Amino acid sequence: MKSLRAFAAVIAVAAVMGLAGCAPGPVVEPVVVNTGDIQDSTVTVPINSTLVLDTGSLDVDSYTADIADPSIAAFVQGRVDGSASFNPGLAPLKVGQTSVTLTNKDGGIQQVVFVLKIIPAAGGADIGGSGR
Repeated sequence: MKSLRAFAAVIAVAAVMGLAGCAPGPVVEPVVVNTGDIQDSTVTVPINSTLVLDTGSLDVDSYTADIADPSIAAFVQGRVDGSASFNPGLAPLKVGQTSVTLTNKDGGIQQVVFVLKIIPAAGGADIGGSGR
């Protein structure tokens, strides 16, 4: 079921990126992170990829995002459509970095704050507190 959710999220985020015409060159494998693992870290994503947020046991549509600089990335809301679940994600818009705060509508759950760093297409993906 988790692989179906991740695959569905990749399709949804890729569609948003394709419609926006934001990805220079070919789209590469998405960066998938668990929301519980990125608190106070820097998540690095190539401009021609996407960031898929694995919500674990929490509802895929329970998160919203506040992006400090919305010119860097756009939030893609998670959703359930029939038997398919689509994880939320972030679609890169341009190279740069911005702070992101994820909030869960169910309340009582800690906000997830991290730095999203969008790099040129030639780069790789990295998650770490050092901003590598």
